Amino acid sequence: MKKRKVKQTEMISMVIDDVVYQTKANKMHSLRKPYQPVNPNIVRSFMPGNIQKVFVKEGQQVKEGVELCVLEAMKMKNVILAPADGVVKRLHIKEGDIIPKDHPLVELR
Repeated sequence: MKKRKVKQTEMISMVIDDVVYQTKANKMHSLRKPYQPVNPNIVRSFMPGNIQKVFVKEGQQVKEGVELCVLEAMKMKNVILAPADGVVKRLHIKEGDIIPKDHPLVELR
């Protein structure tokens, strides 16, 4: 069997438990998505699906637990609820949209 050589030229630093390690970067490292901290004001989809119904409008005040929309996936209707009290700053969806996993649905402020 032939072994494939992976071109590794870039050195990167990794910090694990306050210790800095030097290692070579590979192709997977360069293709990965950059880390984005979780924004608690943005409600995201937990699975891909179809937006069946939207219950809120931009500028509307919502309480924790209020229905925001219905996400239909794999023949199940999932009701997405508001995680906290707030005002709907922006809707990233409309009825009939087909969305991927981790897509922003509603932004609160």
